[in-house]
Amino acid sequence: MGYYFDDTVSINAYEGTAPKAIISALANRYMGQNIKHGLYYRAFVNHGVMRTTDYRYKVDWNEIYPEAKDKDCVWAWSKFYSKGKGALGITVNCFGPMTIYVNDEIAYKSDIFKERYSENGVRVDLPLNAGWNNIVVKFQKTKAGFGGHFGTWIGKWDFYFLMPTAEREGQEGFLYTGPVSGDVIPKTDLSLKESETGVKWYPQTQWSAEESKKCQMARMFGNKSGEYAVARTKGFFTGRGEAEYTFKIAPKGKCIVYIDKKEVFTADKEESFKVRLSFGNHDIAIKSFCESDDWGYSSFECDGVEFSNPVGVKGTDDKYIYIGTFPQSYDFEWDKAFDMLHVVGADDKKYWRIDAPDTFVRPYNENTLFGRWSYPLGVTIYGLLHAAMVIGSEDIKQYIQDHMQLCCDTLEYALWDKEQYGGATSIHNLLTSIDSLDDCGSFASALLEANKYLKIDNVKEIADYVGDYISNKQSRLPDGCFYRKDQMHSFHNMTMWADDLYMSVPFLSRYYKFTGDQKYADDAANQFFGFKERLFIPEENIMSHVYDFKYDTKTNVPWGRGNGWVVFSMTELLEVLPENHPKRAGLIEMLNTLCEGYLKLQDNEGMWHQVLNDHESYPETSCTSMFIYAFSRGVRFGWLKEPEKYVKAIYKGWEAITKTSVDADGNVYGVCRGSEFAFIPDYYKYELGWNLNDTHGTGIVMLAGIEVIRLEDFLSK
Repeated sequence: MGYYFDDTVSINAYEGTAPKAIISALANRYMGQNIKHGLYYRAFVNHGVMRTTDYRYKVDWNEIYPEAKDKDCVWAWSKFYSKGKGALGITVNCFGPMTIYVNDEIAYKSDIFKERYSENGVRVDLPLNAGWNNIVVKFQKTKAGFGGHFGTWIGKWDFYFLMPTAEREGQEGFLYTGPVSGDVIPKTDLSLKESETGVKWYPQTQWSAEESKKCQMARMFGNKSGEYAVARTKGFFTGRGEAEYTFKIAPKGKCIVYIDKKEVFTADKEESFKVRLSFGNHDIAIKSFCESDDWGYSSFECDGVEFSNPVGVKGTDDKYIYIGTFPQSYDFEWDKAFDMLHVVGADDKKYWRIDAPDTFVRPYNENTLFGRWSYPLGVTIYGLLHAAMVIGSEDIKQYIQDHMQLCCDTLEYALWDKEQYGGATSIHNLLTSIDSLDDCGSFASALLEANKYLKIDNVKEIADYVGDYISNKQSRLPDGCFYRKDQMHSFHNMTMWADDLYMSVPFLSRYYKFTGDQKYADDAANQFFGFKERLFIPEENIMSHVYDFKYDTKTNVPWGRGNGWVVFSMTELLEVLPENHPKRAGLIEMLNTLCEGYLKLQDNEGMWHQVLNDHESYPETSCTSMFIYAFSRGVRFGWLKEPEKYVKAIYKGWEAITKTSVDADGNVYGVCRGSEFAFIPDYYKYELGWNLNDTHGTGIVMLAGIEVIRLEDFLSK
C-alpha cells in the first residue's frame, strides 16, 4: 500500500514522529530545495518571431518580407535546454509549408491538409536530448501563406526558446534569415559563429553607419528636446579602504554623474573629476539632457576601473543599460528604477533597454517555484506560513515574505510588459492572462493570510485586482455559480469543477475580512449550494469531480482531491461567516452530510484514495490530508455531529500519512499531479499518477499536521 521509498529513511525510523517534527522536516526540505533567487534579465528584440497572447510564437513572413517570391524560404533558428532525454509538446499551425528540425533530424513536416486548414493546430512532440537542443524551422512561401504559429500546447505555459549563437547568448527568441531560394540551406550547428553559417541572420545587432556616428542617447531615443535619459553601469573599485579615483567624461550636452544614486558631478564639455570611494562595487549613473540632435556622451571612464553591466543582462556585451526619456520636470525615481522590478515615469511608463536596434531589457523569473504565482503554490505557502509559526522559524517567515513581496512588486511591470511585447510575459504569466479562478484565487488567498502576520507592501493593489476579476469578470451561470468558459485552455470550457470552490472561496472569505464587505462572504456561501446541485452524488454523499455542460451531466467520478477541496474550503468560510448568516445552518448541514460520506470511505490503514469509492486506486496523500484538516476543524469549532468518530479518523489518517506519505528528509509521496477530467474512473486510477513532492500536496500535509496539533491542544483542554 505504501509508495516504495526506502523504509530505512521512513519518518517512523526516528523518534521524531510527532506532527511538529514532520512539519519541520517538510518545511525545511521545501525551502532548501527552492532557494531564494532574484530575477534574470535578458536582452530582447521586439520584432521578428514573437510570442503572443497564447504564449506561442507566431510569425507572418509576408508582413516582414512582402517582396518575397513564391518558393522562397525563411529559416528560423534557436535552442532549447532539457535536463534529460524526453519530449517537448507543442502545437503547430502552418500558414504554408513548414518543417521543424530538432538536432538535425526532421521532427515535424507539414502536409497539404495542415497547410490548407491552417486554423487547425496539430500536437507535436519534439524529441529532446539532455542539454542544449538545436531547433531549426524552415518556412516556405506559397500563394496560400508564409509563416506559422507554434509553441506551448497549453495556454500560459511560459517556456521559451533562446538565441543559438555565442554572439547573442541568453537572448530570447529566434534568429531568422531573409528570403532565400529553396536551395540555400544555412549551417546551423550550435558551435558555429553567425559569420560561419553562410547566411546573414536577423534581427540585426548593429546600428547603421549613420546612426553609429551619433551618441548613444541620440541613436536610441532620437531628438527629445527638453527631456532626459539615464544610463546605468557599475564599477568594481579595488583601492584599499577609501581611495580617490579620477573619472573622465566627454558629453554632448549637459550630463550629470551619480554614484550610488548621489549626484557627484555635472559637465557640459569634456572634463575630469575626482571622487573618493570605498572598496567594492558602486552603482554609477549618467543623466543626459537632450539639447540638440546629437546628445549623450561619447566616452566615460575611470582610471584602472572596469565597468560592467549592472544586472548582468544576458545576450549583450553592453556594459550599460538605459532608460528614458522623461520630461525635465519629472523627478527620477532612483529606488524604483534601480530595483529592476518596476516601470517608472509619470504617465508614460518606461523600463530599461540596450544600446542596439530595438533591443530592450526584460526580466524573467527562472526559479522553479520561488517568487512564482500559481494555485498549487498558494496552498503550499499557506501551509509553510503556519508551519513557520508552529516551529518558530523566522527564516521561513522571511522566505515567505520575500516570495510574496516579489509577487506584489512585479505585477505592475508584468501588465506593462504584456502591452509592450505582444502578451506573453515571463513574470505573472497567470495574472496577466487571467481567464480562470485557477489563475488567481488560491495564491491571493495565501497572500491575504500571510499579510496578517508579515509585513508585505502593495497587498491591496494585487488583492483588489483579483477581487475585481472574481467578482466582476469570472464566468458565472444564471444563479451566480462559477463555471469555466472561454478559457485559453479550451479543454476546460463549459465545465464546472469541484476544485473551483478552493480556487475562489478561501480568497473570498479572506477578502471579506480584508475589506469588511460582506458581499464577498455571501458570494462564497452561495457557491456551495449551486455546486452541490450539480455535483452531489446522493447515493454516497460525496461529490463528482466535474459537471460538463456540453453533455449536461456530471461525470459521476468522485476524485479524491476534488472532494478534499470542497470541505477544506467550506471550513475556511465557516470560520469567518457571521453566526447569524442565513446560509450558515445550511452549510453546516452540508458539511455533516459530506463528512459522513467521506468517513465511510477511509480505508483500513487510514488513507483515502485517488478515486474515493475505488480502493484499488492508489491511496492519495493530498485528499487524505484535506479530510484530516476539515474533520479537525469541524470538531474544534463544533460543526460536526458525533465528533468522537471523526477524532478517531483523524488520528488514523495522520498515522497512515506518517507511515506511507512522508520520510525523514521531508519528502512527500503519493500526491496526485494536476488533473484534467474524464467520465470514467480509469483516467484517474491509471493515467493520473502521483509525483514526489508535488506542490498540490506539500502544504496540505503541513496543514493537516498543524490541525492534529491544534486538535490535541483542544481535546486536552
